[in-house]
Order: sequence, then C-alpha cells, then structure tokens
Amino acid sequence: MMKIKLVVFDLAGTTVKDNFDVPRVLQKALYDKGGVEVPLQQATDLMGIPKPIAIKKLLQDGGLTSFTEDFVEVIHRYFVDSMIDFYRFDLSVGEKPGVSKAFAALRQAGIKVAVDTGFDREITDVLLERLGWIENGLIDASITSDEVENGRPHPDMIFEAMRRTAVTDIHAVAKVGDTASDMQEGTSAGCLYVIGITTGAYTVEQLLAEPHTHLAATMEEVLAILGIR
Repeated sequence: MMKIKLVVFDLAGTTVKDNFDVPRVLQKALYDKGGVEVPLQQATDLMGIPKPIAIKKLLQDGGLTSFTEDFVEVIHRYFVDSMIDFYRFDLSVGEKPGVSKAFAALRQAGIKVAVDTGFDREITDVLLERLGWIENGLIDASITSDEVENGRPHPDMIFEAMRRTAVTDIHAVAKVGDTASDMQEGTSAGCLYVIGITTGAYTVEQLLAEPHTHLAATMEEVLAILGIR
C-alpha cells in the first residue's frame, strides 16, 4: 500500500471549532454592507470556497443581478475584519478535540502536515497564531485561497502544499475536510484518500453525496484510516 507522505487538512469545521461562526459572520457582512438577507444554511453550503466567490454567489442568490467588484470588496473587507476580530478575541476559538495530538502523531510517523482554507492569508495568520500550531512545530505548511490561482473546488491549494513540502506523488497525499468543496478539491487533485469530517459544516448525508474515500467523525478515526496508531 502506498505510504502517505502528506495530509492536507481544512481549518474551520475540520480542525478548528466552528459553531456556524464563519457563515454567521458572512451572513452579517452581506446584510450590514450589502443590504442582502441570506439564510444561514445558504451561507453554510458555500463554506470552503474562496470568500469573495461565496459573496458573489450569495448576492446573486439574494436577487442582485449586477454589482461591481468594489461592492464585493467592501463586503469582503468587512467579513475579513470581523473574522480577524473573532479569531483574535472570542473565547470560543480553539482546535477541535485531538487535533494537536493527531498532527504530532503524523509528524512523528514522518508524514508532513499542511492546512488549506477558503480564508485569505490575513485571517489565517491570526487564527494560526491563536492556535499555536506553528509555534509548537505541528504543521509544515499553510496555504490560503488568495495564494493560488484557483481556490476550492480546484486542486491548486493541494498542489501548492505538495510544492511547499517537497512531496511529488499525489498518490501519497490525503485530503481531510468537512465540506463539498473539500471533497471535490481532494478528488480533482487525485489524492489517495479524501476523508470527509462529519462533525463540521456538512451533514453525513451531504458528504455522502460528494466524492470521497472515507468519512470520519474524529481525528482518531482519521489516524486509523491513515494507518497511524
């Protein structure tokens, strides 16, 4: 069996606690700056993809047929500032159970750990600093959607993670995430394992409808799938 050399994890909902915090902030940004009301579920369904693209889609779904890039940027800026504030100060922010332990176990087994996200670098750096993963030597790379040509569901962030960790074989890569775009990203990249996390933004039923190799509820289950004890 091919040995996994790199695991690419999503952030919010997969490795980071998220009680619909991100879609709620996105929903508020659309209303406060765009005057558009969107149901929380509609915002949740777009988790994982680059946020400017999600904003455009939600504006269109909300009935706005034409709008400028500047208008999208105003909403996105408000979203970014709100998320930075949330991740820096909110007491609920933290990793999901067993994440640091899982990262440490993978790295001890000689497997590289990367995180990728639909957030931009500005938000991600604040979140990673709060979590302490870099400081504690738990991740080898982080890739954000504004650092590649195409965010999810395209495979660009996975290929960039491979480049940064010097892993050359896609069949030695596993992708772990909690949304449709995570599953599509891993599948389109050709990852050996595409593991859906059932305790995030998407339900088991929603994830079952997406291309995947495994579903898991916990980090312990992810490690078992990867053959790490």
